[in-house]
Amino acid sequence: MRTGLQSVTFWLLLVATVLAFGGYSLLLPIVPLWVTEGGAGPFGAGVTTGVLMAVTVATQFAVPWMLRRIGHRWVLVIGMVCMGAPAPLLALSSELAPVLAVTTVRGIGFGMVTVAGSALVAELLDPAEHSRGASRFGLAVGLPLLVLLPTGVAVVEWIGFTAVFLGGMIPLLGAVLMLFMRIDRPSAAGPVTVDDPDAATAGIVATGSGTVPESPGRRGELGPLLAMLACATAQGGLITFLPVTGTAAAATVALFATAAGSLVGRLLTGELVARRDLGGRLLVPGVLIGAAGMAAEVLASLLTSGGAMVLVAGALLVGFGFGMVQNDSLVTLFAIGGPARYGRASALWNAAFDSGFGVGAVGLGAVAGPFGFAAAYGAGAAFLLLVAPFTRKPART
Repeated sequence: MRTGLQSVTFWLLLVATVLAFGGYSLLLPIVPLWVTEGGAGPFGAGVTTGVLMAVTVATQFAVPWMLRRIGHRWVLVIGMVCMGAPAPLLALSSELAPVLAVTTVRGIGFGMVTVAGSALVAELLDPAEHSRGASRFGLAVGLPLLVLLPTGVAVVEWIGFTAVFLGGMIPLLGAVLMLFMRIDRPSAAGPVTVDDPDAATAGIVATGSGTVPESPGRRGELGPLLAMLACATAQGGLITFLPVTGTAAAATVALFATAAGSLVGRLLTGELVARRDLGGRLLVPGVLIGAAGMAAEVLASLLTSGGAMVLVAGALLVGFGFGMVQNDSLVTLFAIGGPARYGRASALWNAAFDSGFGVGAVGLGAVAGPFGFAAAYGAGAAFLLLVAPFTRKPART
C-alpha cells in the first residue's frame, strides 16, 4: 500500500536512516586516521575507505534479490546490525588487517541499508512525490553527515578514538526502530514493486487498467550514473584525506562545509525538480560545481598562507555539486526504470555512489603518495570535467 510524505511509515524510515548514517558518518573520516596512527601511509588510509565501499557495492547488487526474499524491513534491520555491532572492535587494533576485517562486515551492512532505504522511498510514495521524498531522504542522510563528520574528528582530539568507535554503534538503535515499521504488500491492482520478481523480469508496469512498457531509454541511465560516480570520487577523496592533510580545526570546518553543501544541494534540487520540471537537467551544473571545488582544493594545497579558507570554500562547492547530482540522478533513474525496477534503480545509484567513494579514496590516495595532495585533487577535478559532457539529459525521441 502506497503512503504519503506525512505517513508514520515514511517518518520511521527517515529517523532510522538518521541513526544508521550517524554511525557511518562518525567513522568515515576516523578509520583512515586510525590506521594512519598505526603506521599506514596515505595509500593504506585510502584502502580502508576503498574496502568499505568495495564490499558495499558488491552487497548492493544482491539487495534487490534480498528485498524479494525477506522484504525491506528485515533487510534494513540486518544491515543496521551489521553496521553497528562490530564498530567497538576497531578499538582493539590500529593495524590495517584487523581494521579491514571489521570494515568488511560494516560494508555488508551499509550496502543493505543504502539500497533498501532508497528503494523504500520510491515504494512508499507516488511518482509525483519522488523528488520531494528523495530530498527528505537526502536530509535524513545529510544531517548526520553534517553534524557527525566533523564531530568525530573533534572527539578524537578531545577524548580519543575509543569514544568514536563506541558511537559507531548508533545504527543498532535504528534496527530497533525498524522493528516497529509495518510495510504492507501492494494490492493486486496496484503498482508493481520490487517484491514482484516476475513483473520486474518482464519489464512491465502493472496498472489498474492493464500493463504498459517500462519507461524507455535504458541508455539514459549512463548520464546520471557517470555524474554520481565522478562526484562521489571527488567527495570520497576529500573526506578521506582532509583529516590527514590539514590542521584538526581546518579539517573539522571543511568536513562540516562539504556535508552542509551536500545537504543544501539535495534540498534545493528536490524543489527545483518538483516545481520547474528540471529532472535530468541539473546533472551537468552539479558536476561542474564539483570540479570548481576540487580546483579550489588544488589551490589550497599550494598556498602557504590563507589556504584554510580556500580549503573550506572548495569543500563547500564539492558538497553542493554532489548534493545536486544525488537528488537529480536518483529521481531520473526511478523515472527511467519505472515502478517495476525501483530496486534495480536504487542498487545502480547506490553502487555508483559508493564505487565513487572507493575510487576517490584509493585512487586519489595512490596519486597523493608519490605526487602530493595537490596532484590528487587535480586528478579529481580533471575526472569531473571529463565526465561532464556525458551527463547531459538525452533528447526525447
